Amino acid sequence: MTTYTVGLRLGTRAKALTIEAEDALLAALKIKLENPEAFITYVRKSNRRGDRRHPHEGLRTKRAA
Repeated sequence: MTTYTVGLRLGTRAKALTIEAEDALLAALKIKLENPEAFITYVRKSNRRGDRRHPHEGLRTKRAA
């Protein structure tokens, strides 16, 4: 699995999330499933050095109660 950074826009706010996926399309679809109203602005492979300095939020998993 590869780690991808997905940029998205929710209303007027921009966000970047980090997610593990097999390819970029699956990464974008996983984010879209979690946030259906979001606009995906970019998907890129994570940059290990840069992302360590400026970490992004990870995708939260839903927990069944």
